[in-house]
Amino acid sequence: MCYDADAVPPVHAPAVTRVAAAGPVTLTSADGTLFAAFLARPEQPSGAGVLVLPDNNGLSPFYETLTTRLAEQGHPAIAIDYFGRTAGTDYAHRDAEFTSMGNLMRHLGELTPAGLDADITAATDRLRSIGALDLFSLGFCFGGRQAFRSAATRFGLAGSVGFYGFPGPINGAPGPIQLAADLSTPILALWGGADDGIPAAMVGAFDEALTEAGCPHEFVTYPGAPHGFFELTAQDFVEACADAWRRVLDFVATHRSPQM
Repeated sequence: MCYDADAVPPVHAPAVTRVAAAGPVTLTSADGTLFAAFLARPEQPSGAGVLVLPDNNGLSPFYETLTTRLAEQGHPAIAIDYFGRTAGTDYAHRDAEFTSMGNLMRHLGELTPAGLDADITAATDRLRSIGALDLFSLGFCFGGRQAFRSAATRFGLAGSVGFYGFPGPINGAPGPIQLAADLSTPILALWGGADDGIPAAMVGAFDEALTEAGCPHEFVTYPGAPHGFFELTAQDFVEACADAWRRVLDFVATHRSPQM
């Protein structure tokens, strides 16, 4: 898990447009499940849209703020919650008990690749319905892992960005390393050099797997940075946060359609 309930994303780029609207929405997945999301729309859209994929805790204020920051850059953005099937859509009123390890693991254990894919597709469909042409995923921790998965051709994205997403197998389920042959969308992967949960050897194995698969990718590791370093109060890693944000924005600018 990455971010506590009071965590805030860092600020490193001035707004280029005002936010026209931002607030919770409810989406419908392919199996009829209703799930929560948070959508932010800019006054002057860039044409690129961003799907924000949260950490293990699901949708939280950190990701609401992040979608707004993206909209300030001209990119309509939608952050999704993972737990519509097991916890409903009222994510704002979940208490600390929900994110306690025992309870959260029960909800995480109910997630399936098919359900996650269907929710991701519903969210990208929503972005397209409001005029976003080139779509990008941006994920953190568990969401970073899902962002890497969303680099598969079937999602039709222009690029995928993952912060410290675990790339190996979990409980026998294949990870992005094992799925690399199916990944083709350009990937930007950002890692903490002091992240004890994701060893450098695993990052290297993912790099090799993507190279073998022919998937364009760029890996950036920030020396000494821990898991979850991208956060406003991480004063020792202000430069790393600023560089990571710049790279995210540059990645979107580089991989969106030339006519934009």
